Amino acid sequence: MEQFHALLTASYGRHYLAQRLVKDERGNESPAGELIQVSTPAKQHIGAVGDRMLLEMTSADQARIVRIEPRENLLYRSDAFKSKLIASNVDQILVVLATQPAFSPDLLGRAVVAAETNQIGLHILLNKCDLKDNLEHARKIIAPYARMGYPVTEVSAKFDEASIEALRPAICGKVSVFVGQSGMGKSSLLNAWVPNAAAITQEYSVRLDTGKHTTTACRYFELPEAWGRDANGKLGALIDSPGFQEFGLAHMSVSELEHAFREFQDLLGKCRFHNCAHQSEPDCAIREAVDRNEIAPERLALFRQLRSDSKTADTQIQGISQAKERWSALAIKPSKR
Repeated sequence: MEQFHALLTASYGRHYLAQRLVKDERGNESPAGELIQVSTPAKQHIGAVGDRMLLEMTSADQARIVRIEPRENLLYRSDAFKSKLIASNVDQILVVLATQPAFSPDLLGRAVVAAETNQIGLHILLNKCDLKDNLEHARKIIAPYARMGYPVTEVSAKFDEASIEALRPAICGKVSVFVGQSGMGKSSLLNAWVPNAAAITQEYSVRLDTGKHTTTACRYFELPEAWGRDANGKLGALIDSPGFQEFGLAHMSVSELEHAFREFQDLLGKCRFHNCAHQSEPDCAIREAVDRNEIAPERLALFRQLRSDSKTADTQIQGISQAKERWSALAIKPSKR
């Protein structure tokens, strides 16, 4: 059977679609051609939109995964029991917030932590800025991230075309993934930047058989050729992820969490105790920085919550493993007669 390289361009549960990767004269690869349905071993959820794969055709429009090429990064969320892949091989996260409905500061903070851990860029987009009632409140929540150097752009996807066009340099030539809750305006931004997005979405929906559940699918959209390419000839793309309310990071260790907080970096190792949890320990450098208004209290609160989540997940996983061991021992233990 024919084998070829392809890009995973859509996922819905364990259902995947891919397109062949075609090289241009400069060696840059882009997805092209018909959508191919992709099957996975034992129907496992192993792929993420943005994956480069070696596929083998099994019928006229279906293929199986031979291997997934090494990833530059992998963005996913998790709890103690399961994980949900979001996207791979991305250059930046576009966190889409809105003045209305109110957005979750917790989800924003967790997206920033995920970006730092994966060494992915992050750009905060505050949408619906034409709605002035909650604008100042939204700015206040975002302010600590702006002070730390994360770019923040205020836009109105529906009523201020110039604000959308001004973002072109920030996304041209990059693979960007939308992250945000439902209702923040991700679809409006996508439709503004990719004029044929609705038609592509419909094709994805038909092939994935998602019915009305298109918002739960993750999809890859190349930016229009008219935007031009970067210095390396890369066109760029947008990955539209489903809206979600929680961004679990239970897979991260305490050390990984500490290093994912940009404002903690210069203070790590300066607490009195090497295993300081930054709770009530004396001479905690992180808490002292909070008292000096150098670190936002909300950020320390987020770290404590993530640390608690990580510890809880470890305990739950350990408990499950021990239970499985006990049941396995019972299963193989000969019965007395």
